[in-house]
Amino acid sequence: MNKTSFRDEWLSNPKANVLAGLTSSFALVPECIAFALVAQLNPLMGLYGAFIICTVTALFGGRPGMISGAAGSMAVVIVALVVQHGAQYFLATVLLSGLLMLLFGALRLGKLVRMVPHPVMLGFVNGLAIVIAMAQLEHFKQTTADGVHWLQGTPLLVMVGLVIVTMLIVYLLPRVTRAIPPALAAIVGIGVLSQVLHLPTRTLGDMAHIAGDLPIFHFPEVPFTMETLRIIAPYAVLMAIVGLLETLLTFNLTDDITETRGQANRECLALGAANVLSGVFGGMGGCAMIGQTMINLGSGGRSRLSGVISGVMILLFILFLSPWIERIPLAALVGVMFVVAQETFAWGSLRVLGKVPRHDALVIVAVTVITVFTDLAVAVLCGIVIAALNFAWQHAREIRADIVQTDADEKTYQLHGTLFFASTAHFQEMFDAQRDPHRVVLDCRHLHLADHSAIAALEALSQRYGKAGKQLHMMHLSKRNQQLLQRAGMDLSQLDVAAAGTAS
Repeated sequence: MNKTSFRDEWLSNPKANVLAGLTSSFALVPECIAFALVAQLNPLMGLYGAFIICTVTALFGGRPGMISGAAGSMAVVIVALVVQHGAQYFLATVLLSGLLMLLFGALRLGKLVRMVPHPVMLGFVNGLAIVIAMAQLEHFKQTTADGVHWLQGTPLLVMVGLVIVTMLIVYLLPRVTRAIPPALAAIVGIGVLSQVLHLPTRTLGDMAHIAGDLPIFHFPEVPFTMETLRIIAPYAVLMAIVGLLETLLTFNLTDDITETRGQANRECLALGAANVLSGVFGGMGGCAMIGQTMINLGSGGRSRLSGVISGVMILLFILFLSPWIERIPLAALVGVMFVVAQETFAWGSLRVLGKVPRHDALVIVAVTVITVFTDLAVAVLCGIVIAALNFAWQHAREIRADIVQTDADEKTYQLHGTLFFASTAHFQEMFDAQRDPHRVVLDCRHLHLADHSAIAALEALSQRYGKAGKQLHMMHLSKRNQQLLQRAGMDLSQLDVAAAGTAS
């Protein structure tokens, strides 16, 4: 792990980090409002959650440069809870999910993210890129007395035109100057243009009014009973799983982009504390947000300062700046998020689909599709299961035996590979107890025993030869393998290990 100094974490390139934090804060607002509306909550709850979670994780987390906030992946899983039991039960769920995240970090389980295969990471970023792009299409709809309809006529043309201009600014401005983040320039530029020309386009204020007061501390107003725990616990566990998964995968991606190494367990602890605070201050639950993180990193945000600026700006928007922020055209934010989706998608993964092993290509496609149509937790779990099954299958095929016939009364099997649950069937097929000579020796110097299935396979093999009236011996059994067998309660004399001689 790379150690970073206080100066690196806070004071490196302050101008770039301040501008990056400001840019990502603009992108946080519509997302948090939309996620609150999806969860059927007051939009201010989404903004309070974004302020608290973004600020706390930036101050105390293990990954400078990463932006966290009220996330849609966590909002979707609690819609049924809000509908059935109300907002207070939701706040209690956020509080409990934060405690579970704290426990996860305290047990130092953040390192488990290392077990996520690279194809799963590719599917993760591809799936979320598609989700980010699809989410923007909702802004091309309007609600009328007849229901929700796609924009038509002049409003649609203006919206599409502003989105295109926004994207052009983001793509072309870096060729002229890098003094200001292109996303920030696009948002401000399109905002000024729409006001000067009085363009008929939807603004943030059309989504919701964001003016409010400081969040107030209060515990969720629910009865502290086992019945309440029974109601909120399943949702809290699911929120914690989804939040930790998205955070740790975004954590890995940020590590790769910045070519630095963060502290995964510290990030889990900070995220848990942030969700606990959000729950007691009336905010939504949240986690790392890949879109806003990509905006921050692309704008030059690398230090904790960018995350703190982003979180504090959300609070300033609520308290003082809402009249101006509500005038920002949605088209500008949609254009920026379309660029983020395009840059987040791992286009290189499409080129390698025909070059990598087919099971890896299957993992990439499966995780991408499942992320889009279900949720991140299911997608990552499916990807890991597919990768693990393939790993087991490949290793199961590698076990083999070189046979040495020393004389008519003795035969030696020189075993190679790993004996575990997936390879035991093939292991048993290598032996012919009826036709083998009276004395059979297993040379285990190149054999690794991995699990209880391996022990059971050896016991079954010993019984086969015993029933055939023949002797089975083992030699060169490593100390580790001997200890594994002894710990399982297996009598090594049954296999005549000592008689055959041992080697560690």
